[in-house]
Amino acid sequence: MTFTAISKRLKTIASYCPRGARVADIGSDHALLASYLLAEDIASFVIAGELNEGPYQAALKQIHTLQARDRASVRKGDGLAVVQPGEVDAVCIAGMGGQLIVSILEHGKERLQGVKRLILQPNVGEELVRRWFVESGWELVAESILEEDGILYEILVAERGETHAPYANKDRSMEELLRIGPFLWERKEPLLREKWGHEREKWQKVRTQLERSDKPQAKERIKQIESEIDWIDGVLTCLHMDKQ
Repeated sequence: MTFTAISKRLKTIASYCPRGARVADIGSDHALLASYLLAEDIASFVIAGELNEGPYQAALKQIHTLQARDRASVRKGDGLAVVQPGEVDAVCIAGMGGQLIVSILEHGKERLQGVKRLILQPNVGEELVRRWFVESGWELVAESILEEDGILYEILVAERGETHAPYANKDRSMEELLRIGPFLWERKEPLLREKWGHEREKWQKVRTQLERSDKPQAKERIKQIESEIDWIDGVLTCLHMDKQ
């Protein structure tokens, strides 16, 4: 079985899928990840879930070209509604905002029965996903940050377990590590400097705009933004010191 090369982002997600697992990819992006998992004999069975008709038809076509229909199921439905309890071992959700990912997980909690691993790649709102893990009985077990085509991506992997364990005995508070990522911070990932440097620039621009405003609430908002910039400066200082 052959398969066209996929992005570094999807390959990294695939690397966290347990070999031989039954995997559901929710919002499958034309079943590219699902196809790769089959082509590389990583997954024993895949479910590619799509909400809308166009992507659903594209996923069907992609799976059909692999001639692997006995090991794949393309389903149309909302979030985890395409999965039956106990049907899969791992769930991947990638390329969505963190708030949407959390909503999918929360609304489909009963469908996670039997699932041993969650592999999630939020485009934004990583903190929301980490917080959901803590509140929902999932332990963050691995994190990756990567850059592709000028965009930074974080991949979060969780299994059922000790929800607070990744945040214990660190030099930052749990609240801070929910934002930064405990494993990324522990490794002092070089791309963290880039990520938080961009965040600092974003807040500086907002502050500059507010400084031109004569609205009464602008001053209070500026104070909040300055506090955020100070926090980011502290993070960046630690990252730069570790680099040296």
